[in-house]
Amino acid sequence: MSEDRFDMDETRDARDFRVTPGDYFRAILKDKVALAAAAFLLILVVLTLGAEFFAPHRPMGLNLRDGLLPPFSVGSKGDYYLLGTDELGRDIFSRLIFGSRVSISVGLIGAGLSCLLGVALGLTAGYRGGLYEDIVMRLVDGMLSLPSLLVALFVLFVLGGGFVNLILVFSILHWMVFARMARGLALDARTATYVLAAKSLGTTELRIVFNHILPNVAAPIIVLFTLEIAILILSEASLSFLGFGVQPPDPSWGLMIADGREHIRSAWWLVTFPGLAIFLTALSLNLLANWVRAVTDPVQRWRWITSN
Repeated sequence: MSEDRFDMDETRDARDFRVTPGDYFRAILKDKVALAAAAFLLILVVLTLGAEFFAPHRPMGLNLRDGLLPPFSVGSKGDYYLLGTDELGRDIFSRLIFGSRVSISVGLIGAGLSCLLGVALGLTAGYRGGLYEDIVMRLVDGMLSLPSLLVALFVLFVLGGGFVNLILVFSILHWMVFARMARGLALDARTATYVLAAKSLGTTELRIVFNHILPNVAAPIIVLFTLEIAILILSEASLSFLGFGVQPPDPSWGLMIADGREHIRSAWWLVTFPGLAIFLTALSLNLLANWVRAVTDPVQRWRWITSN
């Protein structure tokens, strides 16, 4: 192979190398780290959706006789507790499964609403430019200058904690990162050939933005969306730990850590297992986002897939 041919192969992009869904599936099977992350998240989703079936006990069922039992213990009534119990005799494993519903739902819905708002404003601002772009970006700069945790604490102090208020706060405080990325992508795409061709045919701005630009810039947005889910899960845990998130008796991972901190010396499992759940979920999301970034890069994905 000549050097010129090698250089041509090295610089070809997604327009010359078509990737099918089967290629992505085979690629993740060959990447052990990404496969482990995806498998963990899949198991977590299955447990979350089938919590009533997989949980051996009621998450809020009290049994004071079996309080603070260590992992792999048998209770007074012969019940088996895989991960032990808390001070009220509630099964840690069951509460972890049901708590994942709250934590994951907050992450998914909060990141989803932030993504929808931020991408819509960012793409239209980047494509239209002018005064509209200036207004949107100055609003983004102003929001990013605020300390997000303090703002979240203040809003939740005024409105009160809870699932809905958490999602509202996260949507308000996290849409800017999507807007900044989408605006930058739209700036690059608005002079592309396919955009100019659509514009010459009289296509409306909204159709150009959402039917032509968005599908071509979706990959980095998907990566950011995946990372934001992990960030919001950590944020929910932090706020619930401080008492401003999900309120008792509803279980969530952050609330479980908050409830167990008083017994951390005598009952380590109360904070260890929900902490591990948060850590492994956030780590898996980050590893999966890193894999998605690699295989969706328009220049390097062909090399990444074929080299695995």
